[in-house]
Amino acid sequence: MPDTSPILVWLRRDLRLDDHPALTAAAQSGRPVIPVFIHDTVVEGLGAAPKWRLGLSVAVMSQRLDGIGSRLILRRGDALTVLQALVAETGAGAVYWSRLYDPDCVARDTGVKSALKAQGIAARSFDGHLLFEPHQVKTKQGGFYRVYSPFWRAVKDISVAAPLSEPSVLTPPAAWPASDRLDDWRMGAAMQRGAAVTGAYTCVGDRAAMDRLARFIDGRVEHYKSRRDFPAEPATSGLSENLTYGEISPRTIWHAGQRALYDGAAGAEHFLKELVWREFAYHLIFHTPHIATGNWRDGWDAFPWSENEDSPAVLAWKQGRTGIPFVDAAMREMYVTGTMHNRARMIAASYLTKHMMVHWRVGQRWFADCLTDWDPAANAMGWQWVAGSGPDAAPYFRIFNPVTQLDKFDPEHIYADRWIAEGRALPSDTALSYFAAIPRAWNLGPGDPYPAPIVPLAEGRARALAAYAARDF
Repeated sequence: MPDTSPILVWLRRDLRLDDHPALTAAAQSGRPVIPVFIHDTVVEGLGAAPKWRLGLSVAVMSQRLDGIGSRLILRRGDALTVLQALVAETGAGAVYWSRLYDPDCVARDTGVKSALKAQGIAARSFDGHLLFEPHQVKTKQGGFYRVYSPFWRAVKDISVAAPLSEPSVLTPPAAWPASDRLDDWRMGAAMQRGAAVTGAYTCVGDRAAMDRLARFIDGRVEHYKSRRDFPAEPATSGLSENLTYGEISPRTIWHAGQRALYDGAAGAEHFLKELVWREFAYHLIFHTPHIATGNWRDGWDAFPWSENEDSPAVLAWKQGRTGIPFVDAAMREMYVTGTMHNRARMIAASYLTKHMMVHWRVGQRWFADCLTDWDPAANAMGWQWVAGSGPDAAPYFRIFNPVTQLDKFDPEHIYADRWIAEGRALPSDTALSYFAAIPRAWNLGPGDPYPAPIVPLAEGRARALAAYAARDF
């Protein structure tokens, strides 16, 4: 007799209907499908902005499932305990999910799969979060890649399967299990009044993500390579926000980029390289999971970084009050929009880790609290790439000068003026919105004087170079 027991599809960072291998496999089985989202310890551990943004994505996914005659079951608790309870309640014979690769998720999912299989429940994980499975991309010696350029050369010509169509219907169970109410989880509580400001800059859900991709491919991809480093220009795709919650699949983006490349778009290949940079981050976090919390390179554990998160200097950096316009504009952009231009991320991170000599983990944790596009692999690798302790073919002693960088990539200081209000007779609305988003306890206002640099650039550079010279790398 064919198996007619329901399949639980455990949704995590794959909140979309199209190109969803786990959901498609469940739909094609002909068995009842019960989509589930679990507010477990991994979700509970998210920072304020990503947890809030995840809640928005869950809400849209619930609506999308309603639209095809299904529904999203919400439960809170330990993932294995919740899944076991749902199996008992529904008679489900299988649990499907999309693979994740950061250490916390690998540990959780390994335990869940082992326990479910021991109970006789079919537990299957599927691809979909990445283009290339980390264990399948190998060097000629059979190992993993430690440098991006050869990684790109190894994967750029690998055939990527075409995206799957979204299922038109999911067979419902005879009876739906009870569900929590999303509002009761209060996933945006830690955002406080900032949610009202940042919400205007979000692009939530799979349909919105597809529209965002189409707009980029139809216009900005042509000049992506030449203009992507100019933070005042809308030259990037903005898709990192959607990728991190799986509202769009990397395969969908890859094939759109390949079509643009075939059509002759000058910036298409560089756009594809940036998508593969994300793949490289996951390749590394899978093979060297310590990159998430510790120095990736040997010899850096004794480097004299400060980890005092309560220092006045660190607070000034978090507030965007360092006295360095490029750094301050970057930090304020993040506080208002939930995201930050990539060039600005490098400048803000370099100033913290090199001029201020503060450990990259301090910045990593702040970004993990404030970024709506926070990604466990990309955030870890990005911070270590800038700090010098991570994978990087460039010299570790590279120190960005935020003044010359601003003059180069924002020569008219449009970006700086967009986000900094102090000292301006008529500050922009975006600059003023920063003061509507920040905690009242900071007691800051647009009429405050703009601060002098907390660490002068020449002094900070000399101190960092002296620390590098004292180390035996």
